[in-house]
Amino acid sequence: MVEIRLTNTRTRKKEIFEPLDPRNVRLYLCGPTVYDRAHLGNARPVLVFDVLVRLLRHVYGDSHVTYVRNFTDVDDKINARAAATGRSIRDITEETIGWYHADMDALGAERPDHEPRATDYITQMIAMIENLITRRHAYVAEGHVLFDVRSYSEYGRLSGRSVDDMIAGARVEVAPFKRDPMDFVLWKPSAPDQPGWDSPWGRGRPGWHIECSAMSAALLGPTFDIHGGGIDLQFPHHENEVAQSCCAHPDGDFARFWLHNEMLQVEGKKMSKSLGNFFTVRDLLDKGVPGEVIRFVMLSTHYRKPMDWTEAKASEAEAVLRRWRGLVAGIEPAPSPAPSVVEALCDDLNTAGAMAALHDLAGKGDLPGLLASANLMGLLLPTMGKWAAVDESASAVIESLLNARSEARKARDFARADAIRDGFAAAGVEVKDTAAGAEWALTPGFDSDRLDELARNYAS
Repeated sequence: MVEIRLTNTRTRKKEIFEPLDPRNVRLYLCGPTVYDRAHLGNARPVLVFDVLVRLLRHVYGDSHVTYVRNFTDVDDKINARAAATGRSIRDITEETIGWYHADMDALGAERPDHEPRATDYITQMIAMIENLITRRHAYVAEGHVLFDVRSYSEYGRLSGRSVDDMIAGARVEVAPFKRDPMDFVLWKPSAPDQPGWDSPWGRGRPGWHIECSAMSAALLGPTFDIHGGGIDLQFPHHENEVAQSCCAHPDGDFARFWLHNEMLQVEGKKMSKSLGNFFTVRDLLDKGVPGEVIRFVMLSTHYRKPMDWTEAKASEAEAVLRRWRGLVAGIEPAPSPAPSVVEALCDDLNTAGAMAALHDLAGKGDLPGLLASANLMGLLLPTMGKWAAVDESASAVIESLLNARSEARKARDFARADAIRDGFAAAGVEVKDTAAGAEWALTPGFDSDRLDELARNYAS
């Protein structure tokens, strides 16, 4: 079996990944709070984990991986959106989950095995909070239940900070009923116009951090293999998850490996509404950027490095994908992906290295290997190719022009052959001459009118 190595945030080392149970590799990704469209940065951890799950299923078998990604459907942002729009919370969360599915599907991300909603696990959250109170890791104060960070000696291990340093350097919610400024809310009271559930501490709702701990324990157990998300979640969300989970299940280890992807930039700058460079996945899709192109650009940078989205990268990705799709048209994939691609992915999920290996396979003409390897990364799949499909009539025109160019060359009519070559370029048709014949692909600038005009002048 191949050896997978992953950089573990928990230990700050690249380690050999050995699952607790090779027959059931278990991983959890923090999902979205469902009140608005997913922005481009939200898509990065989804795609990183999608490739990781594909790799794990390749190595351990499709039926031996359990992947969980949650929906946070109870949150103050959702409440505020409901109050501002006059719509029900349920309407907002249902609509947003539908948007999220559609957008992530468009990026070729496979849906997880389980997509738990926080509101379906309130009972488990209450039980975990009661457990923490019993073990003296949490306390009740003014209708709230708070986690006592000083009760857990390992607090700060994941983020590499001491509690005192956190207090000095972090913005924390100041509340008179807290024993310590870093103590965080497990349960809070709900006003009559807010969603709430009955609990031993009165009608209320859960804090954010307890959700993932309760859902992961219910679906994956107190100890599982991998937990991940964006680096922005490392503290406080993931740090708090570790604390409450390990205290509630002292015989467990919670997540053995932690993976965190770096943040996203746009044209070299942090994405923000104030800079006017903030956009959602749907914004790009509606502008005509194919989901497969977004995926290609995202995976071209290693997940542990900041990723810079640029229009130039998107344009280049579209051209490469069009060419590759042209090359593998009608080709059956190899039985297994190329070792060079698998080795790159096994080395801390090095998607950038895997992309380089795909380019090498295309250059060598190993088309079955290219197709099988790209499929492992969620690229060149039949379900993703509609955007690059060539109209049969356009294909026939191009083939006719290639025949005309070949005849012109045989007749040594190089002026005519060069005119067809230049016409292809002007129409956005990339032609590459190989020992096996001419290969062609449409570029992002394909212009069918120019192609038709070229055919009227030169087609045989």
